[in-house]
Amino acid sequence: MDLYDLFFYLSLFAGFMMAFNLGANDVANSMATAVGAKAITIRQAIFIASILNFVGAVFLGSQVTATISKGIIDASNIEPRLLLIGMFSALLAAGIWVLIATFTALPVSSTHSIVGAMLGIGLVAGGTDVINWFVILGIVLSWIISPFFAATISFLIFSHIRKFILKKTHFIRQTRFWAPIWLAFTIILILASFLYKTPYGKDLKLSNLESLGIIIFSALTVWMLGRYFFNRLLRNAEKNAESVEDAFKHLQLITSCYVAVSQGANDVANAIGPVAAIYLLSKSHTLSATAEVPLSILILGGLGIACGIAVLGHKVMGTVGEKITALNNTRGFSVDFGAATTVLFASNLGLPVSTTHAAIGGIVGVGLARGFSSINFGVLGRIVMYWVATVPITAITSIVLFTVLKWIFY
Repeated sequence: MDLYDLFFYLSLFAGFMMAFNLGANDVANSMATAVGAKAITIRQAIFIASILNFVGAVFLGSQVTATISKGIIDASNIEPRLLLIGMFSALLAAGIWVLIATFTALPVSSTHSIVGAMLGIGLVAGGTDVINWFVILGIVLSWIISPFFAATISFLIFSHIRKFILKKTHFIRQTRFWAPIWLAFTIILILASFLYKTPYGKDLKLSNLESLGIIIFSALTVWMLGRYFFNRLLRNAEKNAESVEDAFKHLQLITSCYVAVSQGANDVANAIGPVAAIYLLSKSHTLSATAEVPLSILILGGLGIACGIAVLGHKVMGTVGEKITALNNTRGFSVDFGAATTVLFASNLGLPVSTTHAAIGGIVGVGLARGFSSINFGVLGRIVMYWVATVPITAITSIVLFTVLKWIFY
């Protein structure tokens, strides 16, 4: 077995570990608000998220993925064997950091973990010239943009729900009117994400006008069905806030499931991107901008994510769903909608947005709508510290691992 084959088999293990950690930390956010709002139990959340993330990773995850994660380095100036060791070191370093964060029950970004690790490899293997500093700038900006954007949207949505439903005298009637509208907006978000973001949606090769027509027709259909559903649901409802929360529980479950599928589809690349690069290097000893990823590697990533959610997902779910601010179904729906909207728009603008940062931003936005005293700034401060530490820590870890492995194998 030569060096390339050895590192390919080692990368399968490291890729599974990274996917496991991604499921335990990053992906657990998709169901955290539903757990915090008591829409579902942690056990139900783990079951649902495991299945949906696996489906998203295997059936909607791109089989053509960027091999140099997020374009952080120019690999053409790095010798292939050094790059092989470097990609493996980056994968291992990112996985170790996300695992440490998971055991401390704090959410970090797997995207930024991989970027930090690749930055370290670029610096030690090729010098500053191989680093794409514009990407680094985009990462730094995303720390600010994504949580604030998600916080703003979630703040506005919850403020609308509170003003036009919760504070109205006839709040049951208002819920019947507004819940179908928010359901329609949710479907617009999901379809727009599918048609404009996923590989399957792009493969349909629909024009923007055709896609818009499908989205509008579907939203109107769902709105009419929603009116019928919520009228039946609330027909004999007691005139208290619990009836409103029960109605929004159904909306929150839809948005949480959407976020779970979307994360599986999009975030699996963080685990298998470096594996795909090592696979390509082991086969051809060269590296192109993209690589065909075998279905078996996608399945490996999907299984890793599902196992991570099942084994350790409850830790981060507890922090995100319960320890930052108190959540109920109307607040949880606002958070999910704000985070999903942020990820959709930022991705289409080419911004390296983190789903984790968007979810936390949404929770803070909903908390602020109820006043500063409703937010646990101690927990929030520790989360932000981990965010800031992610890139330098993973960069340093990958440099250390690279130096040791280079000494052994090069």
